[in-house]
Amino acid sequence: MISYENKTILAPMVRIGTLPMRILALRYGADIVYSEELIDWKFLRSKRRYNDILKTVDYVDQTDGTIVFRTCAEEYGKVVLQLGTCNAERALKVAKLVENDVAAIDINMGCPKEFSIKGGMGVALLGQPDKAYNILNTLVNNLSIPVTCKIRILETPEDTLKLVEKLASSGIKAIAIHGRTKNERPQHAVHTDIIKYVAERLSIPVIANGGSKEIEKYTDIIKFKNLTGCSSVMLARAAEWNCSIFRKDGLLPMDTVIKEYLKLAIDFDNSPSNTKYCIQNVLRELQDTPRGRRFLDCQTLEQICAIWDMDDYCREKQSLYQTLGINGRWQVSPDELQPPNKKFKTTDNENLDDIEQMKVCFIRANFTDLTLPKTELHSWVGKNGYKLPTYETQQVQKLFRTILTFDGKKYTSSFWEKNKKFAEQGAALVCLFSLGLKTREDLINLGSIIK
Repeated sequence: MISYENKTILAPMVRIGTLPMRILALRYGADIVYSEELIDWKFLRSKRRYNDILKTVDYVDQTDGTIVFRTCAEEYGKVVLQLGTCNAERALKVAKLVENDVAAIDINMGCPKEFSIKGGMGVALLGQPDKAYNILNTLVNNLSIPVTCKIRILETPEDTLKLVEKLASSGIKAIAIHGRTKNERPQHAVHTDIIKYVAERLSIPVIANGGSKEIEKYTDIIKFKNLTGCSSVMLARAAEWNCSIFRKDGLLPMDTVIKEYLKLAIDFDNSPSNTKYCIQNVLRELQDTPRGRRFLDCQTLEQICAIWDMDDYCREKQSLYQTLGINGRWQVSPDELQPPNKKFKTTDNENLDDIEQMKVCFIRANFTDLTLPKTELHSWVGKNGYKLPTYETQQVQKLFRTILTFDGKKYTSSFWEKNKKFAEQGAALVCLFSLGLKTREDLINLGSIIK
């Protein structure tokens, strides 16, 4: 059973707390790592799958094939799933799904973002203590793993303590307290006095959060812990900026951290967009440098890795995964999706044997408005006196594929896009290739096909 006494913890951070960052934090010395906040209804449309190539457990969204949550043996017993919910029944369904894959369940009661509040989640639950208690108590009574929650302080120490005592009475094993109110932001000072007031009066471990502005090295974590009188400390922005903050031996250079993070992103087949977002938060103001601007132009994992001289490793690993038949985003198709009690909206009556197919994806950032595949194709067609091509788009759940008809022939990409316009552009790329207007090397350089 996971313990919350005397721990340093990676806080739940949206788009940051994915598997590569969690593993990096553990390797640098974190004791516990939290997932990013994951919304209950999104989890409920996912299916558990063991990935025998990556050696991970994947929860796959059955509407578009994306990974909702990925975990592995290295973090077993140390990863806490943070759940965004406002409904005890839905929360329990999710918790039962993941009960054997995570060390604990945490309910987000501290997010002040409009999305959470409108959905009755996050700090909205602090204004409904009975509902918050019911969610926690329902989980405590029906799970074999610990349950916790993360909150923000209220306006006074007394009000905060009253709320925390009610939540603690549900049977939770610990509570994380962010030392700012719902209306305060990182530029505001953290109220360590209120955290300490609660910690001194509560029987379960209190995890202090919100001190990143004052935490620049490992010894600062200990200072913050002593200042708040808490059992443990949870880090968000300090870890986001340089995950080696968890190292007792001191911070590592930024480029070392990025390269070690990138290796994990490659090894765990992390999405390029998520990888890029995490590195952006490491670079911060350095994005406005020649190297930073080059980085911002990247769209594929290989392009990102090239900046840190890791593109060869990235290509080799991706090629290996393709050879082994990895089931990732590139392999997503309607055949892989199994949403219960859903009717597909599809016009898939075409005989695909009569259609020229390639697995090509369209990455918007790699084109200008003047070099878009459709623009290039239509310009060539007009100059050579042909009729413009026509486009018929198929939709299955949140996946799209377009069949392009030109000069009596049909073209399509076998890669299903998550955007109708992108599906049309992908089909145009196939047509351009067939006409000799794009080479295979062009498509590789555009990130549209994998070697």
